[in-house]
Amino acid sequence: MLGTDFRIGSPVWLDLGSPDTDGAAAFYGSVFGWSFTALGPEAGGYGFFQVDGKTVAALGPLTEDGAKSAWMVHFMSPDVQATVKAVQSGGGKIRMEPMDVMGEGWLAQATDPQGAEFAIWQPGKTGGLGKVSEENTLIWAELHVPDPAAALTFYDGVFGWRSQDMEAPGMTYRVLSLKDGDQQQTSFGGIAPMDEGAGGGVEKPRWVPYFNVADVDATASAASGNGGSVLMPAADVPDVGRIAWVADPYGAVFALLKPNPQM
Repeated sequence: MLGTDFRIGSPVWLDLGSPDTDGAAAFYGSVFGWSFTALGPEAGGYGFFQVDGKTVAALGPLTEDGAKSAWMVHFMSPDVQATVKAVQSGGGKIRMEPMDVMGEGWLAQATDPQGAEFAIWQPGKTGGLGKVSEENTLIWAELHVPDPAAALTFYDGVFGWRSQDMEAPGMTYRVLSLKDGDQQQTSFGGIAPMDEGAGGGVEKPRWVPYFNVADVDATASAASGNGGSVLMPAADVPDVGRIAWVADPYGAVFALLKPNPQM
């Protein structure tokens, strides 16, 4: 299960690029009860979503030409330069070369060989998110690509991830875990074929964050009522929990999960 004891390959940070940061802050505040704290002009409009004073995600304006609103999952690296080289050796691309983020850490942005975008974070003063796996926080990160087996090869070469197959209706789901420790206890996400999920509405390779919620149906309704859209209505998944896929008013896709107690 995802935790804040961040190690190599852990989802360590999550942020949203949006064309309307004020509107996005209002939407997620209404849906999840998050507060938003802007970091000031020197941060270029970037700021933190928080619960009980702890950061659960971040928000900033779109900065890349042609970029569309989307959530970006960041994975932990002890050496961002070495990880960048591993991405390139595995056939991925670096969209943003490593940069020092005001002493908080080193950041690079990458695209895997199948087109899914992600980021790399080498912690400095900021180690990572302050809350995960609790109510209204990140609990799972899921990759949708045309070729899951090839994705496993790539990410194993970059972060050393392990995987375990789980049979699901009509597909094999790959559960991802960190390279060290108990495989189940260090699981943090999964890989699914791109035509699965969101009612088959995954139109391009992407990482999708899942947020832990107490009531999936009510949260999906809140998203719809605040200008978002429901991409996949709430449904029960055996041995997993109840899930739904939604998009915010600007098109950023995310998922909701009420996990089974044993998950």
